[in-house]
Amino acid sequence: MKETDATDTSTPVRRYRTILADPPWDILQQGDRGAEHHYPLMTTGQIEAMPVADLAEDDAHLWLWVTNGSWRAGYDVMTAWGFTYRSPLTWVKPRLQLGHYLRNMTEHVLFGTRGKAPVNFRAQPTWFMAPTQEHSHKPEEQFGIIERVSPGPYLELFARRRQPGWDVWGNEIDSDLVIPGYPVPSDSAQHRADR
Repeated sequence: MKETDATDTSTPVRRYRTILADPPWDILQQGDRGAEHHYPLMTTGQIEAMPVADLAEDDAHLWLWVTNGSWRAGYDVMTAWGFTYRSPLTWVKPRLQLGHYLRNMTEHVLFGTRGKAPVNFRAQPTWFMAPTQEHSHKPEEQFGIIERVSPGPYLELFARRRQPGWDVWGNEIDSDLVIPGYPVPSDSAQHRADR
């Protein structure tokens, strides 16, 4: 699907009711086992500057993954993207993990809204349990929860794999859209295909 090309600075054509994002936070991600060894990191300012507000419908939901060290930055990013924080959703991991001070056996998704965006399912707890996989791989269970609570169309930012019914954008996947100022490898292939 053509949204924009890599040189286009206009707003993408398609807008989404639900956006899921797992940014590559640079907060406490350095060191022998840090995320910097797996993918390029972004500063909070770089993440805040992304035109996510242009990708969202006026009435929309945002699910924003944060690390235990980036909660405060997550609130700032959510605000910069035009959303209001509502609640956390905590992923409880069933095995001991790494940590600078305490062992991180949880990760969190900050849930936010903009406009009039009620939830479809009001009985979702603020936690779920799911197994861990390779580094930074979020559990498949997230999609069932999000689809039960939030309306489509759906977009996953910083995606690594495809989920049926979702558009994706990221540097590890063939993206469905181009975000001006944030090039990913599939942009050049998409630009060539659009000619």
